Amino acid sequence: MFKRIAFASTIGMLTATTALAATDATATTDLNLRAGPGPAAEIISVIPGEAMVSVSECASNSQWCKVSYEGQEGWAYGAYLNASMEGAADPVVVYDNREALSIQTVEVEDKEAEVGGALAGGTMGGILALAAAGGPATIAAAVGAGLFTGALTADEEKVVTYVQQNPVEPVYVQGEVVRGVVVPQEVQLQAIPESDYQYVYLNGVPVVVNADRQVVTVVR
Repeated sequence: MFKRIAFASTIGMLTATTALAATDATATTDLNLRAGPGPAAEIISVIPGEAMVSVSECASNSQWCKVSYEGQEGWAYGAYLNASMEGAADPVVVYDNREALSIQTVEVEDKEAEVGGALAGGTMGGILALAAAGGPATIAAAVGAGLFTGALTADEEKVVTYVQQNPVEPVYVQGEVVRGVVVPQEVQLQAIPESDYQYVYLNGVPVVVNADRQVVTVVR
């Protein structure tokens, strides 16, 4: 059985009243492309950091945006998408500037209440916002200083192999899993033998974290 701490999943969406042109944006880090707007939705591809996507719409009540990457459509976390905007010296975060960028919005049906009700009689409760724990600013610093950059050393390969060969019960939190985010204290981490690192299967992917609970790599 999956362990769910909290997430806003989607089943239905209300059709927007107007159709707007798609907006080009860049992924600020390696970013999951999911089948739906939520952390539990299937991962159908990965958008590499600095890759260009086309944003067609964003949810009005969560930070997910519908994008197209190399001909494949899916949903990506809008906090990690940047776009050029007239009058702005630097690229801006797509989700925070949807109206200014003329990006169409849709209301995503919020199933969080149902999930909360299902968990009420179980062992978990509460809502965790992963993005609030470590957003894009943290990731920007962590990517350059992360453990797994470039070719892996033999010891680092052992860590990845151990994580892959020893899956644990997945945990789901709000937000998206990228290098640099800080895993909430409520999430239990697993030890890695003969290593200072720990791991957890978070939002559908295994991640390795350091002593500060910061994700240093997403194992794919």
